[in-house]
Amino acid sequence: MSGFWARLRTVVVVAGVAFGVASCGYNNIPTLEESAKAKWAEVENQYQRRADLIPSLVETVKGYAKQEKDVLTSVTEARAKATSIHVDAGDLTDPAKVKQLQDAQNALSGALGRLLAVSENYPDLKSNQNFLALQSQLEGTENRIAVARKDYIAAVQAYNTELRTFPGVLWASTAFRANKPMAEFTANDTAQTPPVVKF
Repeated sequence: MSGFWARLRTVVVVAGVAFGVASCGYNNIPTLEESAKAKWAEVENQYQRRADLIPSLVETVKGYAKQEKDVLTSVTEARAKATSIHVDAGDLTDPAKVKQLQDAQNALSGALGRLLAVSENYPDLKSNQNFLALQSQLEGTENRIAVARKDYIAAVQAYNTELRTFPGVLWASTAFRANKPMAEFTANDTAQTPPVVKF
């Protein structure tokens, strides 16, 4: 019978320790880190969606506005640069890499805005069903990018705050010493608003 009580006592102690660790915030840092990484994946997903739309948009505009070669070239080059920069979840603690991607994506947004503005000069292009569909998809994607950025910023703020406040700061200085604050992705005002074309 004494073996039974010893095992029971061990189970109770282990359960108590597990409950204590779980309730004291130990899991907050990894949980918030994974949430921020998931939000970043959504930002990347929306950037890729936009990049996939651009070749069709450029080809459609090219068919109507061949003389706008400079604008078409700038969009193509901005897309190539933006898609060549990769920031994976492991790079999120490097502000320089995040800024490099952010700058390339902002340049692409600007080039797309100029491309859509050019369409104002071509009534046939503005009424082309393919162009209208691509424009609508692009505007929807720009909105999704803005939402994904906002969600990522909020997730990073929660994670970084946990690393700096009690009790997270205790876990960050002991069990999670390798965890570093993530770079905050700050989109400028023009990147937050999708290009608008007036009809």
